[in-house]
Amino acid sequence: MKTLFELSGKFLAQLIDRQTCAWKKDPVTIQNKTLEKLLKKGRHTLFGRDHEFGKIKNHSDFIKKVPLRDYEAFSNYINRIKKGDKDVLWPGRPIYLCKTSGTTSGVKYIPLTKDSLPNHINSARNALLNYIKITGNTSFINGKMIFIQGSPVLDSEGGIPTGRLSGIVAHHVPKYLQKKRLPSYSTNSIEDWEKKVDTIVDETIKENMTLIGGIPSWIQMYFEKLQERSGGKTIREIFPNLQLMVLGGVNFEPYEKRFRQLT
Repeated sequence: MKTLFELSGKFLAQLIDRQTCAWKKDPVTIQNKTLEKLLKKGRHTLFGRDHEFGKIKNHSDFIKKVPLRDYEAFSNYINRIKKGDKDVLWPGRPIYLCKTSGTTSGVKYIPLTKDSLPNHINSARNALLNYIKITGNTSFINGKMIFIQGSPVLDSEGGIPTGRLSGIVAHHVPKYLQKKRLPSYSTNSIEDWEKKVDTIVDETIKENMTLIGGIPSWIQMYFEKLQERSGGKTIREIFPNLQLMVLGGVNFEPYEKRFRQLT
């Protein structure tokens, strides 16, 4: 018999699928409307004034007024936000600063606003609902779910909570998933990555894991630790009910061969 969670999942999957199909029929119109909405809301910000948002009427105007640039070209705006200024890149102040790093510019700070944060949360939710719509399978909802992520312990820059995106999002996991979600908050907060993965293995190796999500390199390390701890078993042997992996952040192709060996 289907649980309430499973029935709700199927209903929401149908709803999201209809919404997705609607915008897929005319994506250019939807994108133009979105651009118009963003320009209207951002026209009175410092960035909007500097780039004459009020004079932009279409996409062609936009790419002329707002040219591509690297992070360094945005650093002045980011520094204004960190100093406490309002209405810099978006109305008001960000609710978070996402701390990230890459091959250039060192540590970067990406503002997350009350308008932008739902995009990150809803995208993860919709990935699960899309799986339900395609497969009709909802039973993974009843097992344990793990999202291998950065620490949820946040710092502060200019009075704005600051941390890794995955750590920020950890604060917004729906309550109905909290009992099924691993690892624990204390384990998630461990800074030493090797120790953290070892502790995640301790917490999960005997659980009924049905969903695993995260960046491929992190999940690969987790899988390798599981295999080592179990005496060489495959992930399918360790977690026979594992149904779904949600991967993001980087291209999966370089990791695919190793994942197939592990699973």
